[in-house]
Amino acid sequence: MMDNVSVITMFTLSGLSGTNNYRVTLFALTLLCYCVIWLVNLTIIVTIIVDKKLHEPMYIFLCNLCINGLYGTAGFYPKFLMDLLSTTHVISYAGCLLQGFVLHSSACADFSLLVLMAYDRYVAICRPLVYHSVMTKHRVCVFVFFAWFIPFFLLLISTVTTATSRLCGSHIPKIYCVNWLISRLACSASVATIVIPAFNYTFYFGHCMFVCWSYIYMVRTCLKSKENMNKFMQTCVPHLFSLVVVVVSLLFDLLYMRFSSKDVPQDAQNLMAMEFLIVPPIVNPLIYGIKLTEIRNSIQKFLRSKNTFF
Repeated sequence: MMDNVSVITMFTLSGLSGTNNYRVTLFALTLLCYCVIWLVNLTIIVTIIVDKKLHEPMYIFLCNLCINGLYGTAGFYPKFLMDLLSTTHVISYAGCLLQGFVLHSSACADFSLLVLMAYDRYVAICRPLVYHSVMTKHRVCVFVFFAWFIPFFLLLISTVTTATSRLCGSHIPKIYCVNWLISRLACSASVATIVIPAFNYTFYFGHCMFVCWSYIYMVRTCLKSKENMNKFMQTCVPHLFSLVVVVVSLLFDLLYMRFSSKDVPQDAQNLMAMEFLIVPPIVNPLIYGIKLTEIRNSIQKFLRSKNTFF
């Protein structure tokens, strides 16, 4: 696999070592989880597309958030399910880079879309008189385009930088590929592999700061009006909850990956690694589907029409 340090065609993923005794059970639970992710996200996506009343900025951003949830999980679950049925856990060099790109870009797109949703709520609550002139259809399309383009562009640069590194190893101590772990296998560190990730982290930390600022401003505005407070509780609480879920899940995995301990059991490591691929894709559409009246009513109306038909 590694006759020459400059030619590595396969990586070994060691995260599933020691799971032979309950691999079938884990496969069934993982498949069920993936089906639930598809069900809840696809329900929100189809509901928003079909119901013209939901063709508003907030719901368009939510629809893209659910699409991103399916995109990100597609980079992990199919490969993970195949590994559970296999005795060897390897991934090609190109496949590893692709998986890392999909997982990273999906996580970054989550932040971009959540920032757009925060901005939309900020304009709706703090500047309601100019909302329709600010959040025009054309501007929303531009916002959505850049919410996808910027993460893809930044992660493409990061992935290309990682791909050009000369590697001296092929062992990845995880159940999926991550650019940072691939770069750790490099024979020598380069400035690019340090500067580019640092810029990406700083850039998306700025996203979090913007959301925090917008919510502080919105809370101050809502305290002056009962109507605004009701609007805040109806539309902003689900968004705030989604943001907390995404940030905590990603920080949990990121901090553990950087400062991990060998004393932690492998099963616990796998659970922590999978958290951001389980919790946000399921919780986000559920909390919006339950909390937002328009979506809930639209789903109930659709189900009633189906029952009447049958």
